[in-house]
Amino acid sequence: MSDTAISRQESISLDEFRHGMRRLTAGVSLVTTEFQGEKLGLIATSVSSLAAEPPSLLVCVNRSASSHDAFTAAGHFAVNVLREQHDDLCAQFSQSSRRAERFQNGTWQTLNTGAPILADALVSFDCQLEKVVEWNTHSVLLARIVGIALPGEAAEPMIYFNSGFHSLG
Repeated sequence: MSDTAISRQESISLDEFRHGMRRLTAGVSLVTTEFQGEKLGLIATSVSSLAAEPPSLLVCVNRSASSHDAFTAAGHFAVNVLREQHDDLCAQFSQSSRRAERFQNGTWQTLNTGAPILADALVSFDCQLEKVVEWNTHSVLLARIVGIALPGEAAEPMIYFNSGFHSLG
């Protein structure tokens, strides 16, 4: 048996959970929608493919997020997977003090649903919301992919690790 701390209790503390999750490296996505004429967006690391047939994915959104209700009411959204050079864009969408700057930078377009697509994202998935599953503090948005934008060559992704945004390089 090694000296590494191993937790065997039935329940863990919130601090233990957060400390452990900081070690889970994840890609960073800018999830966007348009609702009642307003463009909205948030940074998410809880994005995952769901199925290939039909092409679908899931996004977890905290129910306390200011744009949560708009995402569920709009019925559509886009998942824009960020490149390493999108650090300032990432800061604009993750800091409420920079809310006014959102959508002022970058080139934006739409595909099928009208959700904002970032022209230079690694990939953008245009999604039709199919189902919302409530799970404690979060909503899990299950969506069918109805459009995809694959601009240019593959590049280094923005990643989230140890409470910060990084590049792989």
